[in-house]
Amino acid sequence: MEKKITVIIPAHNEEKTIRKVVKILKNHPLVDEILVINNASTDKTEELAKKEGAKVLNCTTKGKGYAMEMGIQEASNEVLIFLDGDITKYDNDIVRELSEPIIDRNIDFVKSRFDRTGGRVTELVAKPLLEITFPNIQKFAQPLSGAIAGKKSLLKQITLEKDYGVDIGILLDMIALNAKIEEVHIGRIKNDSQDWKALVQMSKEVQQAILKRAYK
Repeated sequence: MEKKITVIIPAHNEEKTIRKVVKILKNHPLVDEILVINNASTDKTEELAKKEGAKVLNCTTKGKGYAMEMGIQEASNEVLIFLDGDITKYDNDIVRELSEPIIDRNIDFVKSRFDRTGGRVTELVAKPLLEITFPNIQKFAQPLSGAIAGKKSLLKQITLEKDYGVDIGILLDMIALNAKIEEVHIGRIKNDSQDWKALVQMSKEVQQAILKRAYK
């Protein structure tokens, strides 16, 4: 494995966790660029990410998709990994798990699956709707996972959703491009559960992203 990797971390008000996330990545032998996309934060996310050694870009328009688009455009490498800014512990070597299929087997896009409690939007909204609208596609254990990897050249060909629908939108768009896709197990992760109001909004935006692609 000789290729180097850019890790992109969209981050909105992640001052409590961003240093720990960057610390996981900064000494990894495959990573030579860490981009923290400071997405309209009002706390010390930018300051703390810089202190840990990440390159910070400011995206003033709030929305994970806007931050991810900026990261894709600014990344120096062809192999890109996206990680959330609030997950501070991975059981496995997350960089190798996500990048090996691309570097070693020429896979185009890698989706992670993991062990965790919760996943209510995935199980109650995303999977049932995908069964109805895309019954013939490959089944994914974690279609909404934000820990993904892909080739920059392919990711630049799609238009990202700007809200919670961004992750499922990318997956469905990769399928539409006939990309070679693999799902890898990354162990157990830990992050905080959303409150019910946030889950309602997330559910709505995930449904919109799926339905837009099902009936376009």
